[in-house]
Amino acid sequence: MRGTVDRAKLERFLAELGRRARGPGRVYLTGGATALLHGWRRSTVDIDVKLDPEPAGAFEAIAELKEELDLNVELAAPDQFVPPVPGWRERSVFIARHGSVDFVHFDPLSQALAKLARSHERDLADVDAMLERGLFSAADLSGAVDRIAGDLVRYPGLDAAAFVRRVRAFVERRRG
Repeated sequence: MRGTVDRAKLERFLAELGRRARGPGRVYLTGGATALLHGWRRSTVDIDVKLDPEPAGAFEAIAELKEELDLNVELAAPDQFVPPVPGWRERSVFIARHGSVDFVHFDPLSQALAKLARSHERDLADVDAMLERGLFSAADLSGAVDRIAGDLVRYPGLDAAAFVRRVRAFVERRRG
């Protein structure tokens, strides 16, 4: 088991990954890394990333940095759990550029929907924190689930009707 990641360790990871990558690319952060940088969590157990386009040498750098910084890195993004909300790339939030690598938060709406698909207590608290920080509104969340509803069939592990009901109930409780 590796150590937990705080904001300072995460920022060092980003800087070093950008420095060691041998080419341009984009690294999307999600989950606990987003929570750390926005300030509603003090630590996370791993750094969830999506590389798109993948910077040359990124995986070699990640392997080294996992050991050097004593941290976990997972390839995980909302689009593995729910369809990404159309326009997700444009809504992804720029964090920093290190070397020729851009680091961005994966679209907050897509992150929220993936968290609502799981609906663990911490996931729900994360979605509430995103709402409180104005990363999107309850109306945005409601519209987003409508926009992806037709693509839910592509995620056979997800009960589409139950998921849509869960999102709608969450939104109604936050509006009430």
